[in-house]
Amino acid sequence: MNMTPHRQLPPDPKDAAIARVSGQALSRYVRAKAPLKLRVTDADQAEPIELPTGAVALLMDILEAMATGRGVTIIPENAELTTVQAADVLNVSRPFLIKLLDEGRIPHHKVGKHRRIRMEDVMAYKADIDRKREAVLDLLAAEAQEQDMGYGKP
Repeated sequence: MNMTPHRQLPPDPKDAAIARVSGQALSRYVRAKAPLKLRVTDADQAEPIELPTGAVALLMDILEAMATGRGVTIIPENAELTTVQAADVLNVSRPFLIKLLDEGRIPHHKVGKHRRIRMEDVMAYKADIDRKREAVLDLLAAEAQEQDMGYGKP
């Protein structure tokens, strides 16, 4: 099993159109949140292929991203990332990520001279930062409402 990240660059317009049509057709069957059986018609396939619920949801996310012209990166949860890969996941520069690692804000270990970061640790840091951002935005919105800055109270 491949435990390295897989990156699909943004699709060309033809593939984006195929993803859009495929996603719309598949969405009719996904609402049940149950395994899905597909029949392959392009090959000599005698039996349907059963996809687990999680794989169906992931496939829908991939098709949706491709339909809007975006690339997709799939990273297994237990993967160890390079600093370049981790910086890409967090959408930060590599030097900024190195600073976070050196400050101990994201755990890491070294393989030789190279730093490796567990995907779980990258996602935990991202979730923590997202929570803090949300709290600050809530505070700013509350202050704006208190000062009657044009925001209605909920």
